[in-house]
Amino acid sequence: MHLLVIGRSGQLARALDVRGAGKARICFYGRETVDLMVPGQAAKAIDAARPDLVINAAAYTAVDDAETESDAAFRINGEAVGEIAVAAATVNAALIHVSTDYVFDGRKAGAYVETDPVNPVNLYGASKRAGELAALEGNARTVVLRTSWVYSPWGRNFVLTMLKLAGERARLRIVDDQHGKPTSALDLADACLAIGARLAEAPAGSPLRGLYHYAASGTCSWAGFAAEIFEQTGRRGGSMPKIERVGSADYPSTAPHPANSALDCTRFEATFGVKTVPWRQALARVLEMIAERDSE
Repeated sequence: MHLLVIGRSGQLARALDVRGAGKARICFYGRETVDLMVPGQAAKAIDAARPDLVINAAAYTAVDDAETESDAAFRINGEAVGEIAVAAATVNAALIHVSTDYVFDGRKAGAYVETDPVNPVNLYGASKRAGELAALEGNARTVVLRTSWVYSPWGRNFVLTMLKLAGERARLRIVDDQHGKPTSALDLADACLAIGARLAEAPAGSPLRGLYHYAASGTCSWAGFAAEIFEQTGRRGGSMPKIERVGSADYPSTAPHPANSALDCTRFEATFGVKTVPWRQALARVLEMIAERDSE
C-alpha cells in the first residue's frame, strides 16, 4: 500500500511514522510542500504522488484562537479538506480524514455515537464539521475518524504541558467538569492503519465508508487525567503537585468547550476488529517513551 500523509510534524503524523514503519510505503508532506492555506497545493501533491490512500493528519487545532482566526480555521479544516478529498478521488485513492469530538455540544449524558446530531459550540468544532462534510462529499471512499484529547511524546499537548508545569509549580488549578477520552496518537495511528488496510482495497460505495469514532476506552475529566499523569510519574520519582479541581467558569477560555465529549467506539471495533485501549494503559506507554527519551 502506498500511503500519503498530509502533515509531517504533528502528533498523528509522527505517530504514523513510528507505527507505519514496515507496514506501508509512506510519504509525508509537511507544510513546506503542502500549505493548506494555499489553494491547489494539496491537489498538486496528491496528483504527483498517486497514492492508494491519503490520510489527512493536518489541521488547525488552536481551539481558542479559532474564535478570532475563523478564516484560517475554516480554510484549513474545511475548504482544504474538500480539495484533498476531490484530488484523492481523481487518482482513485481512498481518504481517511481525522476529525474531533468537538463537533458535539456536550449535553448528552452518555457517550456519543456516530448518528447523534452534531452541534458545535465553538468555531473550531464548526470548522471541523465543515471538513467532515467536504471529505464525505468529495470522495466516495472516505472514512471520517473522530477522535478526542490527543496526546503523544511530541509536540504540544496536555501530557507534556502537565509534566512541564509539575516541575515549576506546587499547585495546579485544573478543570474538573469537562469529560472525555484521552487518546494516544500512537493508538490513533494504529487505528488509521487498520482502517487503511481495508479501505484502500474497498470499491467506491463500499459500506466501509462514512463516520467512525476512535478514542481510548474509559472516561475522565481534565483534572482526573492530570491526577493520573502525576500518579504514574510519581512512581518514578517525578513531581506530584497538588491539584485544585475547578469548574469551567473558574477557568475561563475564549471558546466554550463541551462538558461531555466522550465517544462511543462500538462501530469502529465491530467493523475493523480492533479493540480500543484503556486510557490509563495507553498513558503509561507514552510516559515510558517520554522517560526513555529524556534519559538519553
